[in-house]
Amino acid sequence: MKSRIHTLLGLVILSTLLLNPSSSKAQNHVVETYKIVGNDSLKMDIYLSDEQKKDKPAMVFFFGGGWVSGSWEQFRPHALHFSKKGFVTILVDYRVASRQKTSPFDAIEDAKSAMKYVKKNAERLGLDSAKVIASGGSAGGHLAATTATVPGFEGQDNGIISTKPVALLLFNPVIDNGPAGYGYDRVAERYKDVSPLHNLNTGVPPTLFFLGTKDQLIPVETARYYKTAMEKLGSYCELILYEGQPHGFFNYKNREIYEQTIIETEAFLKKIGLLPNSETE
Repeated sequence: MKSRIHTLLGLVILSTLLLNPSSSKAQNHVVETYKIVGNDSLKMDIYLSDEQKKDKPAMVFFFGGGWVSGSWEQFRPHALHFSKKGFVTILVDYRVASRQKTSPFDAIEDAKSAMKYVKKNAERLGLDSAKVIASGGSAGGHLAATTATVPGFEGQDNGIISTKPVALLLFNPVIDNGPAGYGYDRVAERYKDVSPLHNLNTGVPPTLFFLGTKDQLIPVETARYYKTAMEKLGSYCELILYEGQPHGFFNYKNREIYEQTIIETEAFLKKIGLLPNSETE
């Protein structure tokens, strides 16, 4: 009787795996430690695409939370979606004030370490190190932008590997840390060292910038200035404004808007030749 129960249980589990794609692909989902700082082991949650190609593009996501709090769960819906589109997608944990009593400077260093780790392990992870995209929201958007614009903050990592991504996907990002921007109280006189707006230079990768017109932290005027500055430097920046939307409007809980931003992200990626299913079209 006990053997029969075990057999039936096995059949139920097997049928569940077959009917649930996310469960059946568990072998393509791994968590790795990319950095150890003191007693902290910083991890990344990686979705390995089912595409058979070994040189897939990748997306690295940094959560928001003012460098104080937050969770990589914020971008899990994005990671799951784009892993099905042929990307290797990566959710990054980094040090924040509420957990490690750290500063934005430490978070920038962690973001750069994460980008280096991904590129260094590109072959093993089945991705193309020249096609690593950085993405994030709010303070996470700031971290993504710093990997492309801000020099230094290399820590003890190998400086030979560049942290610069091939493109940026920014969701109401903090891009101005100056006296009139966000986070000045945390970085003070060092704002020019960490502010993406104050470090724009030639070679900034193509950027998709989402912002709500009612964002209480990131002024529309700042976003427009950022776009203009990028264009004057010869880089491409696509700014998409969502009328009447506040900070954080893009998150999955706002399902209709989330899906619209996904459509616009795919259109942007196709335009710059980074959407896997459109690369040969």
